[in-house]
Amino acid sequence: MPSVDRAGPPLVGGPEAGGGLPEPARRLPEPPRNRTGAPGLRKEELHGSVSDPVLDTMNFLNEVTHRYPDAVSFAPGRPYDGFFDTEDVFRHLRRYLDHLAAEGAGPEQVRSAIFQYGPTAGQIRELVADSLRKDEGIDVPPASVVVTVGCQEAMFLAVRALISGPDDVLLVSSPCYVGITGAARLLDVEVGAVEEGEKGFDCAALEAAILAERARGRRPRAFYVIPDHSNPSGTSMTLPARQELLDLAERHDILILEDSPYRMVSPGEQLPTLKSLDREHRVVHLGSYSKTLFPGTRVGFVVADQPVVDEAGNTGLLADELARIKSMLTVNTSPVSQAVTAGMLLSVDGRTSELNTRTAAYYGDAMRVTLRELDRRFPEDERGALGIGWNEPAGGFFLAVNVPFRADNAALERSAEEFGVIWTPMSYFYPQGGGESSLRLSVSYLSHEEIVDGVDRLARFVRAQTHRSG
Repeated sequence: MPSVDRAGPPLVGGPEAGGGLPEPARRLPEPPRNRTGAPGLRKEELHGSVSDPVLDTMNFLNEVTHRYPDAVSFAPGRPYDGFFDTEDVFRHLRRYLDHLAAEGAGPEQVRSAIFQYGPTAGQIRELVADSLRKDEGIDVPPASVVVTVGCQEAMFLAVRALISGPDDVLLVSSPCYVGITGAARLLDVEVGAVEEGEKGFDCAALEAAILAERARGRRPRAFYVIPDHSNPSGTSMTLPARQELLDLAERHDILILEDSPYRMVSPGEQLPTLKSLDREHRVVHLGSYSKTLFPGTRVGFVVADQPVVDEAGNTGLLADELARIKSMLTVNTSPVSQAVTAGMLLSVDGRTSELNTRTAAYYGDAMRVTLRELDRRFPEDERGALGIGWNEPAGGFFLAVNVPFRADNAALERSAEEFGVIWTPMSYFYPQGGGESSLRLSVSYLSHEEIVDGVDRLARFVRAQTHRSG
């Protein structure tokens, strides 16, 4: 029988064998070439996400930040650098290794826990579940937790698992964090925006969106929301709104993707998480240690205790399905990062609130300083004439400022170049348009002295831009 290594014209049906190309012969198009003449790729033939405006806008923001390094930047939603000590990494790593040994692990098991891949769902799930119970009143078995590469992977896993067909839709509170809309874009998932009101999320708007999607023949599968000190607007849901949202989810048979990274770094007593109030397994809780510990760990988690039944009647957890997806995405979360995270949790017996007493006070002061300086630079009797206003979040990293001009990339560039202050256009965070005359300020990354200077620069820019725009 002919084989590939003996292939010749008769076997492959070339022209010599009488099996030539149809007339006229079709020629493949020449590959595109770059400026050097070497073959290149056509961007339009790549996945549409690489040309998505959201990616372009965030790249533009990074470019502006690097181009004007002396500007005061209210753009990054990063923790304050002043709380980090390099030696802490080694101390926390050692604490976890000692913990393993105290639990009966031998030298080979301890070594494997650091150097090998480890279980896909994570090797510190028990510690994460213990911390959630003590910090947040979220009482779930460790088996319902999947340790992820930051919260971004947790979002990706949840969206991939829940959106199963072209008629499924993911609803998001708008404005919303670009990470969730970015994940949806990469997965070709349709997003439906649920507009926030002046005071934040409104259940009536969500119910209207659910009914509208069903009228179009689509299935609203899940709703993504940040209930506490949201990014970008800084708003928080009231306790009655939280209970109303859970009732609505049960009534309309949808899941809630709860993302709450700013609770432990905000001053004062926090309202209960949606997950701690969840009695019907309606909430998939997305978490991260980037704010409460430090971003460099890149450790997050997802709590997915929803029962999943297969065709044979076997019951498992949604967490099991997420772990299967993760096995083909990142294989596992870095054991070294998990070890450092575990050491930090062990240092406070799982209570990250204790680790964040000082940081929460600092961020609370940073927000108060920002609001005080806005009040000082824009006296109340002048705000109406200027057409400027802002909200007053009780915590978190962000607040929104409404201005009487288009707060777009051109305005941002002028603000950075001529006034030395950088902010984020709120329009970046509206998946279906909006926020053109608003900007986001992040107060977390700056010292209080920088905030005072930055708000002064911002005020001069706002007045100049208002005059320029008539």
